[in-house]
Amino acid sequence: MPELPEVETTRLGLEPQIKDRLITEVILRRTDLRWPIPSEIPILLAKERVTGIRRRAKYLLLDVPTGSALIHLGMSGCLRVFPQGFPPGLHDHVDLVLDSNQIVRFTDPRRFGCLLWQPTGETHHLLQNLGPEPLSEGFTGDYLFKCSRKRTASIKSFIMDQRIVVGIGNIYAVETLFRAGIAPCRAAGKVSRASYARLVQAVKSILTDAIYSGETILRELQHPDGMPRYFKQRLFVYGRLGLPCFACGETLSGTRKCNRSMVWCPKCQK
Repeated sequence: MPELPEVETTRLGLEPQIKDRLITEVILRRTDLRWPIPSEIPILLAKERVTGIRRRAKYLLLDVPTGSALIHLGMSGCLRVFPQGFPPGLHDHVDLVLDSNQIVRFTDPRRFGCLLWQPTGETHHLLQNLGPEPLSEGFTGDYLFKCSRKRTASIKSFIMDQRIVVGIGNIYAVETLFRAGIAPCRAAGKVSRASYARLVQAVKSILTDAIYSGETILRELQHPDGMPRYFKQRLFVYGRLGLPCFACGETLSGTRKCNRSMVWCPKCQK
């Protein structure tokens, strides 16, 4: 599943190819994604010039003067640039045809992604009530400490709450909690200010490293069969239940909650 670093790297890869380009045509082959693609999208985007591409949480916003195309990659989606005339595949649902004789193609085999519209000056309801970006200056240990007071939910659930901070999925939650030395089952309200400072540092470091890694392999993000290949990561705890901890050798513990795995080191994480 694309996580924040993959989405950010997609943005970085697309920006130099689409910024200031004119969208000459929008081709919709299938509109029944997670939410139906609005029928007016081709009219709203065609003949508009791309002014930029932004990311908010795991959403991409492709900006034109009249508004923004709001794109989410879902569980299996990707955006790629092809020369015009490149034949579409079974799961290639949308093409944005550019005046550079290229197309931006939205592929989504499982159709959990979306393509929606946000008029200029408005905020789409999907982007309302979101927390700060994890790499922003506003995301600090003090911020998390204040938000967590009297919270009885686990620290892992707390940092995955998009109203608290955006873009931290299951894998990154497990890995950052390990690096910060915090057991994922601990109540968020019982975590100290110093521990939250370590956690924020871990989040920023791990996400930054992943984005940097993505930039260095940007040209290799696709398998030969055209499916997305997400970043290789050295996972210290996620998916390693019952194996020895890389740091101390203790056997890793784990459980499942809400269909999500929770793995930790009982010695390194308290």
